Amino acid sequence: MGVSKEQAVLNRQAILDSAVRLFRERGVDAVGLVELMKDAGFTQGGFYNHFSSKQALATEVVGAALQEAGEQLATDLEQPLAAGEDALTRQLAYYFSAGHRDDIAHGCPLAGLSGDVARLGGEAQQRFAAGLENTIAAFGALLPPAPKTPQLGERERAIALYSQMVGALVLSRSVSEAAPELSEEILRAAQHDALATLTLQAGRHRRD
Repeated sequence: MGVSKEQAVLNRQAILDSAVRLFRERGVDAVGLVELMKDAGFTQGGFYNHFSSKQALATEVVGAALQEAGEQLATDLEQPLAAGEDALTRQLAYYFSAGHRDDIAHGCPLAGLSGDVARLGGEAQQRFAAGLENTIAAFGALLPPAPKTPQLGERERAIALYSQMVGALVLSRSVSEAAPELSEEILRAAQHDALATLTLQAGRHRRD
């Protein structure tokens, strides 16, 4: 007996939801179709009723994960600030936290999927690039005013900051089990350096 169009949509979404979580947590190559479909509650044979290939699914995962992350960032930025707190400092505190480092399945997809995207081809990279552009723009809007004659423009500053954030997170995760003290040191050092740089830039702006 076939399934209704409505149920087919729900089944497809269940597979996509499982893939988003598993691919972000372990990487595309590490998750087989049998495991993926079992996690979603189906048998492997039903996969091709919804997706033409694993790569096609991975491309949709990239788009879905980045859309979700963008919406979550927007929601976070709308939350009221505590006394003396600013939105960028709050975001940095979260991003460089041990909790974020350990929550790979729900953490930053730009850090979690970057290694896979390099191998997934043009469409996946286009979706990744769109999400990256939106994130850079969001962080650029949070940056403190720069000096009147800055070495870097706002976009370049945002790119540099976010690249530092992602790089530190990836390195911290790579040694979190084998060298936990180093892992935490990486996060602390990156956070302190980012805050120091932002403070220095704001100070130069006030002097100018």
